[in-house]
Amino acid sequence: MVVGRGSWAGGVLRALYRRRPVPLPQSIRGRVPDRVRDAHALRAAALAGGLIPPRPMHSETEARTLARLCRGARRVVELGVYEGSSAVMFCRALDRGAELHLIDPFVDESGAALPPGWSSTPTAARLTVSRAAWRGGPRVRWHIARSQDVGRSWTAGPVDLVFIDGDHSLEGCREDWEAWKDHVVPGGAVAFHDARLGRAGGGGGPGPTEVVDGLFRGPRLPEGWMLADEIDTLVVVRRTLRPAGPPAALTT
Repeated sequence: MVVGRGSWAGGVLRALYRRRPVPLPQSIRGRVPDRVRDAHALRAAALAGGLIPPRPMHSETEARTLARLCRGARRVVELGVYEGSSAVMFCRALDRGAELHLIDPFVDESGAALPPGWSSTPTAARLTVSRAAWRGGPRVRWHIARSQDVGRSWTAGPVDLVFIDGDHSLEGCREDWEAWKDHVVPGGAVAFHDARLGRAGGGGGPGPTEVVDGLFRGPRLPEGWMLADEIDTLVVVRRTLRPAGPPAALTT
């Protein structure tokens, strides 16, 4: 058998040499029946072992927008990790020494965070993200907890970007906004995923869309905030004013 540099077999041998797992090629993954592909235990094992990539939960355009938002950021927070596809993108975009906080209880309490039948495990997600961050990536901090609870007790310092993609219920998304908005630095941003239902070229869910519409499409915007960008299902809002009171201490 001839093994070329660009061949999958060549990739396997190089990965074995480096002791890194290699995902199965799409030509094989595509033949797997849905009932097997979506079996929770099998999928978690394959994801943890690096045999399959995490399910993409954002479009390529959304990924480019998020990568641009975290360029030069010191601290990024993602609410809702699932299998880690967005976290992997952040690992590739953030500088060495930056912090990436990943928050997910891995329990869909409202039933609105994921499509029916989908789930993930913290072990599989951790291993997936660690492979993306292990060389030259950001410092990853995990919080296996409700994002709203973490936000209310947050002491890790000011945040440059909060990506809200967890509980998609109206109450959960609104609570995420209220719990995290005051931690964002002036000039920083909050990105709502799945928040453009019914908009041209958009999509998403009713909960995030109603939160964004109520806050940013009415006659009065939240003080110190502006609607900065929107693409596909993503809505980005930016903080414009310095928060009231003494400035938050920067961490090193």
